[in-house]
Amino acid sequence: MPEATGGTSSSERVADILLLFSDGPRTIGVTRAARELGLSKAVVHRILQSLTGRGLVAYDAASREYGLGPAAASLGSRALRDSDLRAVALPHLVDLRDRLHETATVSAKVPGGRLFLDQVVGAHEITMSVEVGRRLPLHAGAVGKCILAFSTPDEIDLALSRDLRAVTQATVVDPDRLRAELARIRADGHAASVGEREAGAASVAAPVLGRADVAVGAVSVCGPRFRLTDERIAAVAPDVVAAAALVTDALAGRATPGGPRRPAGPDSATGRSPFDRDGQSLTF
Repeated sequence: MPEATGGTSSSERVADILLLFSDGPRTIGVTRAARELGLSKAVVHRILQSLTGRGLVAYDAASREYGLGPAAASLGSRALRDSDLRAVALPHLVDLRDRLHETATVSAKVPGGRLFLDQVVGAHEITMSVEVGRRLPLHAGAVGKCILAFSTPDEIDLALSRDLRAVTQATVVDPDRLRAELARIRADGHAASVGEREAGAASVAAPVLGRADVAVGAVSVCGPRFRLTDERIAAVAPDVVAAAALVTDALAGRATPGGPRRPAGPDSATGRSPFDRDGQSLTF
């Protein structure tokens, strides 16, 4: 990435450095950040020092690396709290979890990928949980491919032109094969995957649509493969599609009669928060 001058390019550099933490390691050093962004170490160091002074990043003297600071955490929490997509999806996630007993999630499309906005963890002793707020690629897993399938042709071309890295041995990285999968997902109205982001995990996802029926996110159900067999995936897919449609309608401000009416608070059956995690939780 060539270095440029001017106010806009400086702002872009700051944003690019902060975005390294959204899909990279927990901490990162000056040398690695400079290499990944194509900037000089002096420029990266100067920006990181400025961000440290504002609490957006924090310096760890022991590792000589930087991680996100308290101000970044505050911004992230505020963004999640104020997300319309998260707010309208949550009662539908609770409904999915209560009926299917597996973890239900909502994700948003973001530049360069997507991220989990929220989850309602499954009711089984062994269940799945996701990492909320981390940027993930669109080519790996049911959620990402579902969002990509319902994106614009230009967005699809851009995503498939990038370095498609294998997250697991099951991740599809061939652009032609991915295009064929995306066409099938559009025809089916949902996506399913097995072990593409985490070995032993399976998921089903359906798109949340915005203007011109372009995806702004997705609703999904995920669980261990030994429970989400091919037969089970086929059985739960209509529920996931229906929930995503309700979220689409709610996000657009349209009436959604017959939708779930559970409050986004304690579970109506157990009195516990849907975010309470009992038993064994497998994060992926």
